[in-house]
Amino acid sequence: MSSRALRRLKGKQRGQEALDLGDLVPGEGPEPEEQAADVEEEEEEPDEAVLQSVKSSIRKAKKNKKNLSNIYELICDAENEAEKATTDEDTVKPEEQNGDESKEKSDSRETEKRDAQPETGAAKSGDKTSKKKKKKKKKKNTTGDKQEGAGDDIDALLETIEQSNGLTLQSEGCGASDNRPVLYVEHRNLNPETELKRYFGARAVLGDQRPRQRQRQFHRSTWMTIPKNTWPRFSRPGISMTLLESRDGLQYFTFEHSRDYQQIQFKFLDSVESMDPNNIVALLQMNPYHIDSLLQLSDVCRIQEDQEMARDLIERALYSFECAFHPVCSLTSGTSRLDYLRPENRAFYLAGYKHMMFLERRGCPRTALEYCRLILSLDPDSDPLCMLLLIDFLSLRSREYNFLLRLYQDWEVHRNLSQLPNFAFSVALSHFHLSQEDQTESKERERLKHKADLLLQDALIMFPGVLMPLLDLCTVQPDAAVSSHDFFGPRSQLGQTPALAELVSLYVGRTHTLWREGGVLLWLEECVREVLRRVDAKDPLVEDCQNNNIQTLSLIFKRKQRYQSAPLNIHRHVILSEIKEATSTLPLEVTTQSVMGFDPLPPLDSVVSYTRPERQSLGESNESTLSLFFRSLLPNFNLQDDLEVAQAGRELNQEVNRLMVAMRDMLANIQFQEPPREDNPDRDEGEWD
Repeated sequence: MSSRALRRLKGKQRGQEALDLGDLVPGEGPEPEEQAADVEEEEEEPDEAVLQSVKSSIRKAKKNKKNLSNIYELICDAENEAEKATTDEDTVKPEEQNGDESKEKSDSRETEKRDAQPETGAAKSGDKTSKKKKKKKKKKNTTGDKQEGAGDDIDALLETIEQSNGLTLQSEGCGASDNRPVLYVEHRNLNPETELKRYFGARAVLGDQRPRQRQRQFHRSTWMTIPKNTWPRFSRPGISMTLLESRDGLQYFTFEHSRDYQQIQFKFLDSVESMDPNNIVALLQMNPYHIDSLLQLSDVCRIQEDQEMARDLIERALYSFECAFHPVCSLTSGTSRLDYLRPENRAFYLAGYKHMMFLERRGCPRTALEYCRLILSLDPDSDPLCMLLLIDFLSLRSREYNFLLRLYQDWEVHRNLSQLPNFAFSVALSHFHLSQEDQTESKERERLKHKADLLLQDALIMFPGVLMPLLDLCTVQPDAAVSSHDFFGPRSQLGQTPALAELVSLYVGRTHTLWREGGVLLWLEECVREVLRRVDAKDPLVEDCQNNNIQTLSLIFKRKQRYQSAPLNIHRHVILSEIKEATSTLPLEVTTQSVMGFDPLPPLDSVVSYTRPERQSLGESNESTLSLFFRSLLPNFNLQDDLEVAQAGRELNQEVNRLMVAMRDMLANIQFQEPPREDNPDRDEGEWD
C-alpha cells in the first residue's frame, strides 16, 4: 500500500507526519534528487493505479459486451470515491490536531538545533529545504498535468470504445446488429443446448454431463456439433478444404478427396447399386467417417423410424467436415462460398440441411434458423437448396420477426421476394405479431396492424389459391359466401400454373400450423372479407389482375409469366422437405428418375474433379446366376476369357425371354368355360351322385 493511502487511512494530510531529527543531520540524509524521486513515485503511484483500474474495468466491460452505461457508471463511481477522499481530507479530525501540535514541537527543536550548528551546516540545511520547496512546487504542477493527462486518456478510451463497440451492440430481436450482414451467423446459436438452456435451464439440459465431458477423448473444439464418447475414434478420412480464390472480399473454397477416399467413394457407389443397406453398414465399419455413407444410412434409419440414430449419423458427418475446414474459412462472417456444382461440396449442404430439419423437429427453431442462414450464406445467389422457401417459416417459429422484415427489405429490390407466396404471407404475419406485442406502443401498434392488413390483402389478391387449402388444413369450415365466390373458389386453384401450384402447396403444407391460432384466424377472416368487398367494388388492383393487362404489368400477368416452370433447385427443395402436399405436385420428369439421398437431383453442369472408372460387371455375359454357379465349379473357369460361352449365354437368354413373353400371352388369353347347369331345381346341392 502506498504512503498516500496510509495517510488517508490515518486521516492525515501531506506534511503532517512527525519529523525525525536524524533526517536533518548533514551528510546522512538522502540527496534532494533522491527525495524528489521518492516524491514523484508517491505522486505517480496512486494516479497510475486509478488509471489502470479504470482501464481494466473498461477492458472487462468491453470483453463481456456490456452496455456503455455500465462503463460510465464505473468511472462515475471512481470519481465519487476520489471526491469523497478529498472531502475527507478537508475535514479536520482530532488526530490531525495532534499532528499539528507535534509539528510545532518538532519546529521548535529544529530551530534550537540550527542555532547550535555551525554556519556551514545551517547553509547546507537551508539550501536543502529551499530545494525541497522548489521540488514540491514543481511537483504540484506536474501532478496536475498528469491528472489532466489521465482524464484525457479516459476520454480517449471512451471515444474508441464508442466508435468500435457502440454500434455493434446486439439487439434482442434478430440476434445481430444493424451494421452486420443480414446473414451473419453467431457461433453460440449453432449449439442447440444454448436454446434448450434458455427454455429449461442449464441443470435440466446438462444434468450429469459436465464431469463426463472433461474425460472425453476428443480435444478439438467445434461449433456445429459436439463429439460424443460413443463415436468411433476420429482419424483423418481423406477430406481437405482448399482456398480457390479471393475476390471482392469473398473467399471461394472447395472440398477435395484424397486418392484413398476416392477408392472408398467408388466402393460406396457399388454398395448403393446393390440396393442392400448391409453393404453400406459394412463399409462404415471399415471407414466410420465416410460422408456419403453416413448420409445414406441416416435416411435408412429415418425410414425405419430410428430418429436418434439418424440424427447421430448426420452429426458425425458434420464433425468430419468441420475438422477438415480451412484455417481462413469463417462460417459466421458470411464471406465464405462453396460451389454446389462440385460434388465434393454437395455433401456439406445436405448434411447441414438434414441437421437443420432434425433441430426443427426437436423443438429448436432458433438454432435451425441459424443453420438456415449458414447454408444460404454459402451461395446466396444461386441458392441451390432454395433456403428462401424455408427461412420465413423458421423465423416465424423462433419469433425472429425483425430479422425476417430486415431480410425482406434488403433483398426485395434484387430478388423480388414479394413474388414468392411464402414471403407474401409471412411478412404480413410478422407485422401482425409485432403489433400484438405488449411492449409495442399504441401508435406503433396501430401502424403495424394497418401495414399487416394491407400486406395480407395484397397477398390474397396475388395468390388466391392459398386460402382454401390453408383453411382445409386448419380444419376450418369457410363461409358459404367465400367458398362459392369465383375469386376464392375452385376456379382460383385450377387457373394456377404447375410451378405456382408447387410453391403454394409447399407453403400451405409447411406453415398451416402457424395460422391455427385464434387471433390469427380472426385477422385472416377480416382481411378475406375486405378482399371480397374490393373484388365486388371492382378495385383497380383486382381489375388489373383479372384483365391481364400487359401494359400495367398486372399481378396475374406476372404470375403467369414467372411460374411457367420451376427451376431445379425448387424441385430439390421439395424432395428434401418430404411434404406430401408438395411432392404430389412434382412433374413427371422428376418423379420418373431415380433420386439418391446422398445427391438428389444433381446439377446438369456439374464440375467433376475425378471420374469413376469403368468396371466389368457380372451382367456383361448375360448369363443366368445358376449357370455361372455351375461353371465356377470347374477348375479352368475364367469369365473374362470365355467369350464364346458368353455369346452363347447371351443368345440363350434372349430365347428364354421370348419364351416367357409367349407364355404370358398364352396365360392371358386362356378362358375357362363354366360347366352346364342341370334343369332340376329341386335337386339338393349337397347330394352326391
